Amino acid sequence: MTKFTSRGLAAGRSLAVLAATVMLASGNAVAQCPATELASGLQLPVGITQSNQDNLIVGENGTSAPNTGRVSIVDLDGSRRTLLDGLPSGIADVLEPSGPGGVFLRGRTLYVTIGVGDVGIAGPLPGSVLPNPNGPSSPIFSSVLAVHFSAHVEKTTEGFTLSLDDHEALADGERVKLSNGGGDKAVVELIANFPDFIPNPIPPVPANVRISNPFDLVAVGNELFVTDGGRNLVWRVDIHSGVFSELAAFPTIPNPLPIGPPVTEAVPTGIRYSDGQLLVTLFRGAPFPPGESDVEQVDPRTGSHSSFIGGLKTAIDVLPIRDGADTDWLVLQHASVGPFFGSAGTLLRFETPDGTPTVIAGGPDIAPFCLTRPTSMTFDEKTGTLSVTELGGRIVAIPIS
Repeated sequence: MTKFTSRGLAAGRSLAVLAATVMLASGNAVAQCPATELASGLQLPVGITQSNQDNLIVGENGTSAPNTGRVSIVDLDGSRRTLLDGLPSGIADVLEPSGPGGVFLRGRTLYVTIGVGDVGIAGPLPGSVLPNPNGPSSPIFSSVLAVHFSAHVEKTTEGFTLSLDDHEALADGERVKLSNGGGDKAVVELIANFPDFIPNPIPPVPANVRISNPFDLVAVGNELFVTDGGRNLVWRVDIHSGVFSELAAFPTIPNPLPIGPPVTEAVPTGIRYSDGQLLVTLFRGAPFPPGESDVEQVDPRTGSHSSFIGGLKTAIDVLPIRDGADTDWLVLQHASVGPFFGSAGTLLRFETPDGTPTVIAGGPDIAPFCLTRPTSMTFDEKTGTLSVTELGGRIVAIPIS
């Protein structure tokens, strides 16, 4: 399985000199750093959205301990409170925690992706994965949960905690009703539980598997569309029945670099719905070559897809920004130059999909890094502020004019 938290990170740091020699392939403005820190100390945040109460809702992978995944509420002053703790998480085959990721809020229901967790371990060959011989820490990895909570809970709660018994109940199709003793109540239900893995035998590893790793999601009507960075596809999920099916699959492409495997995987990450189409960022797998990442446009009815914005480096999120009839697109890159992640992240703005972007924040010329391994973003139209999560635990605020 390829994840952006790859074992290639260490190699990426050793290639910093090589990365520094590769020029940023896009951008018509000097790299800059308008970002200011809003919050820090989060636990590997990879998903963010904003509520109608002006709070940021953040999905966090958790710590090295099992089932420490968390969803936090962060106000615009940077203060953090827990909404839901004890969510599934575990050390993945890439040796980093995997748990709650993408978050999408509609009304008073928050949809949350749960990543691969510890269902697999690293196999004997680079990139190979074997089923965890000890079994996973939770029965609901590789899933989508729904959390129902009131506006009053959002304003006042100090948080709820799921137990492993709650995980088992959710896996059995039960709705879990939570109370924190202070009068706050929330309800959690399992919307979809994807297969943890499918057989993927390779010589000489016949037991090799391909793991499902849901990353981000968007709700459209009565359906959810979920990116899966492990299976290289987008799932379509019926919200009411939980029935899911494959909408679109993305093939491998040749690796243009002299290091790494002969092909690089698609690794779909961020997803949005815009003008009747899905926009999906393809991060691309090891060695994460510059210029090969892109934003795909996907038909939500047929699954047909084509490149919408190309020539990117580790694109991890995309966001349409509208001003009347005009639409621009923000693209968040996890890194900016070279292979792996030895460079700063970058926020790009495209006035047209095939045009030259403006560098809004980050880039290889900023020291220290302006954006360090950014993972997701959300836009406050009232204030013109973009909030960006970083894998290291920060949220930074960037003004967008």
